Parts: sequence; C-alpha cells; structure tokens
Amino acid sequence: MKVKMRIGDLAHETGVNKRLLRYYEEQGLLKPVRLGNGYREYTEADIPTVRHIRALLAAGLSTTVIARVLHCVHDDGELMVSSGCPAFIEDLRRERAHIAEMIAQLQSSQKVLDTILDAALQEASRG
Repeated sequence: MKVKMRIGDLAHETGVNKRLLRYYEEQGLLKPVRLGNGYREYTEADIPTVRHIRALLAAGLSTTVIARVLHCVHDDGELMVSSGCPAFIEDLRRERAHIAEMIAQLQSSQKVLDTILDAALQEASRG
C-alpha cells in the first residue's frame, strides 16, 4: 500500500519548501494527484523524485532539461544513477559543455578584473 501525503508532509520529508514543490509541479517535474477539494496528494515515490530534482538542479541543469531526463534516474543505495537512457547521457554532455564554456568566460572576466584591480592598486600606492 502506498503511503499518501500532503504537500506539507512532502516538504517535511525532503526539506524543500512548499513553494518550490508547487513550482516543480508547474514545471511538470512532480505530478501529484489533485483531490476534489484541490489538495495535492503525494506518495512516498515523490520523496526520491524531489531529491533527484534537487541534485540535478545543483548540477546546473535547468528545469526544462530535468523534465526531459528525470525519468532516466533512480536511486542505487545513496547514489543517483542513470537507468540507461541515451537522451540522459547526451543532455548531460551538452549541459557539461555549456557549464565548461561559462567557466571559461568567468575565468576570462576574472583575469580582466585582476588586471584592472592591479592597476588601481598600483595607482593608489603611488598617491
């Protein structure tokens, strides 16, 4: 028998606030049953789903990408692992390349700021 819970219970179990859980639903990441009174009803299976969403967000994936690949992951003990979806691997590679490009851009910006800061500090020490 599946244990059913309300949004407050899921928030408590996952440490994710209700507002974010509603946002995940809006993005199609969570699909609770809607009761006649409008309340959302979740199951225990939603607990690892929320944890997967959080892990994928922490990895830098957008909710759009997560919506495409969320069905591709499951828990293997404490680790989230791929269920063998080829799309998952391609999306991860694409997102990793995007993050690497952003890192390179940030490092370039950092070098420019370092140069400007060094010049400003040299000027300040002369004056």
